[in-house]
Amino acid sequence: MKHNMGSPDKGVRVIVAVVLAILIATGHLTGLAAIILGAVAVIFIVTSLVGFCPLYALLHFNTGGKTA
Repeated sequence: MKHNMGSPDKGVRVIVAVVLAILIATGHLTGLAAIILGAVAVIFIVTSLVGFCPLYALLHFNTGGKTA
């Protein structure tokens, strides 16, 4: 699996995930919205950690610069 995410992309995903987690933890997001956005936050964290986004691969999109 080749990396297809650059550092700025990873950073934005982590920030968005943390903000969503805070909103859920403080009760500002509840119900179905909290479940869906919580899942999005988890996906953002996982893809940031591994540096690979399956959707980017499907769309032939790369924010990580040149690939080896």
